[in-house]
Order: sequence, then C-alpha cells, then structure tokens
Amino acid sequence: MRTLSVGIGCRLHSPADQIEAAVRAALGAHGFDEILTVASVDSKAHEAGLLEFCARHALPLTFFSTEQLAAIPVTAITEPSTAAREHLGVDGVCEPCALLAAAAAADSAAPRERVATRLANALDATPTPAAPRARLLVRKTIHAGVTVAIASTRAHTGRQPAPHTSQEQDLP
Repeated sequence: MRTLSVGIGCRLHSPADQIEAAVRAALGAHGFDEILTVASVDSKAHEAGLLEFCARHALPLTFFSTEQLAAIPVTAITEPSTAAREHLGVDGVCEPCALLAAAAAADSAAPRERVATRLANALDATPTPAAPRARLLVRKTIHAGVTVAIASTRAHTGRQPAPHTSQEQDLP
C-alpha cells in the first residue's frame, strides 16, 4: 500500500542515481512500492536528476514554496540546515516537504480537512479521528549531498525516527 511521502533536498545538478541511492538508504525496510509521493522545494522544479528519478519510478512529484516550508514549526526539524537557511531562507527542506506531502495526501483522502488548517493547529491541536497526523517515520538522512526524510499519516512498523532526537513532530 502506498502511504509514504518522501521529502528530498539536493544540491544543484544532483544526478538521478545519487538521489535514488539516498532514497533507498532512507527507506530501510520499506520498499519503493510504498511511496505515495515525492516532494521538494519549488526551486527544484527543473532539477533534471530529481525529475528523472521520479519518472524512472513513476512517482508523482509535488513542490512546496519556501513560504509553505517556513510555516512548519522549527521543532519539526531534527537539525536546522545551514545550507537551506543560507540559500532558501528556511530551516530545512526534506523534513518539511515530507510532512507537507503526507498532510496533503491525507487532505485529498479526507476533503473535509484542509492542510492549512492542520498546519495552523500543529502547535496546539490534538488530532481528531477525521484529522490524521502526519508523522516523520524517518528523520533527515544525508547521503552524498542528498537529504531525505519520510513521513506518513498511517502507523508503520519497521524503521523508526533517528534516535539522536528526543522529540517527534506530528502535524495534525
């Protein structure tokens, strides 16, 4: 069942094979057949390696603006990225993209709830049965200059978030 949202951050001109290796490393026990969507920042919309990777695996690719990424609470990010802050003015790319994509997927499955409402309530809301939480299953991993994070709104067994962080971030 396709339930995973993969957030990707990469350097300019990262080749598809490098992106694929990073995603495979982050997936761990999960398979490509579990990926529902891939997401990145909109400045990567013409990044050939990212586009080729998604085309190669027939994966839908979603882009989010820096404003959308900046709306994710800093507590959602394992370790703010100096590069993302310097180049884009945001604290991270892969983790916010994974969370936003998972929330958007849940939003399309449950049209009564809006992603913006979930994000606005992220800091103080308790999830309701009609509003599943987007949860990072795999926090930011770095492989050859490509960052990858994986989120879902469904409970999964298998690889857990990296143990170096004591805080797990959910988005209603």
